[in-house]
Amino acid sequence: MFRTLHPNIKIRIYTSFLSRIVGSAIFPFMAIYFTTRMNASIAGVLVISQVFIQFITGLYGGHLADLVGRKRLMVAGEVIKVGAFIGMLLANSPWYESALLTYLMMLLVGVSGGLVNPAAEAMLIDVSTKETRSFMYAVNYWAVNLSIMIGLSIGGWFFEDYLFELLIILMALSILTLWMTVTFIIDTYVVTSEKSRGQYGIKPLLKSYQLVCKDLSFLAFTLGGVAILAIEFQRNNYISVRLERDIQPMIVDFINIYSFELDGIKLLSLLTVTNTLIIVLFTGIVSKWIKGKEEQPLMYAGFILFGLGYAYMAFSINLTGLFLAVVVLSIGELLYVPTRQAMLAEVVDDRRRGAYMAFNGLVFQLGKMLGGLGLIIGNVIGGVGMSVLYLLLVCAGIFFTKLALHRHKINATRTVEVQ
Repeated sequence: MFRTLHPNIKIRIYTSFLSRIVGSAIFPFMAIYFTTRMNASIAGVLVISQVFIQFITGLYGGHLADLVGRKRLMVAGEVIKVGAFIGMLLANSPWYESALLTYLMMLLVGVSGGLVNPAAEAMLIDVSTKETRSFMYAVNYWAVNLSIMIGLSIGGWFFEDYLFELLIILMALSILTLWMTVTFIIDTYVVTSEKSRGQYGIKPLLKSYQLVCKDLSFLAFTLGGVAILAIEFQRNNYISVRLERDIQPMIVDFINIYSFELDGIKLLSLLTVTNTLIIVLFTGIVSKWIKGKEEQPLMYAGFILFGLGYAYMAFSINLTGLFLAVVVLSIGELLYVPTRQAMLAEVVDDRRRGAYMAFNGLVFQLGKMLGGLGLIIGNVIGGVGMSVLYLLLVCAGIFFTKLALHRHKINATRTVEVQ
């Protein structure tokens, strides 16, 4: 099945996999980097501002992807990324070190991501079909999880003492990614001069996203995604704090061979690794099982299992129960991620795919914000209250997604009747 995918899809999966391995060994630890060289408050501001810059650039990048073409924008972004990594390498060399220059280069990395990601997402939809999208997104999701797991493992061991060497590898892989994008990506998106003439300013940009905001089907679909992703971000917010607080340190004896002390933070790490391993090991099996089946019921079942797993993690301290909850939510994740991505491709307007995919970035950002709010709300309503809240978010996710798909079906039927 993988061999039948369009070459652009395979190249994008390869390049994303390579860049994420070393990227995941570096960027998740940059908050620690800035904290040790400045202080925690400044580090928080710097990391958040980098995410904000990438989001803003992504909005413009999505607009440009519809005007100049997918490949041109991806190449431009990869060139900027190579320059940024060279700058980061020079700012963390044995001869010169500058946290400020490192931060400025990270901003450029954010700009690069804002240009590349919407164009790449739109390109994946351009060259895929309704029949292949669930499989395409399942494979991509598997590759992303595997690369992040490998990268985090490498970073945990080597980031502190071998940052310079990691940056050399990251720069080399970035150059390889640029070469692969230039050489192998085929720009199948045709740009007309009438479409792009005079459309690069702020006014056309705002008009483009105004049209996106008028698409109520897409907005409802986005809200459904925000509700589900808000649950996922609880793991690194309320659930992590609760486990650190409620799990008392204990000695775990592993088959009378190896014993270690387990506390809340280490437990969270083990639960996260378990989730990632399940995704990596079973994505292929589940994607084959999904093929040919009706996607909507599978997606909603995935939402429910995902929410139930997190709902249990919100209040329980039973180790066996917590690991079973991770298995349940991981199955839900395997069901809903590829099917929802395939549904997303259906509800976007083909004429503005870049803008739609950039706006879809709001799902991640708003989900992250709601995940942070979980810390505040959790202190008021407690674990059982948060469990109920997660289930309500699942209901909201199902409601808004069903509403979106229903409206989209009605609009599509009307369009056909008019024609």
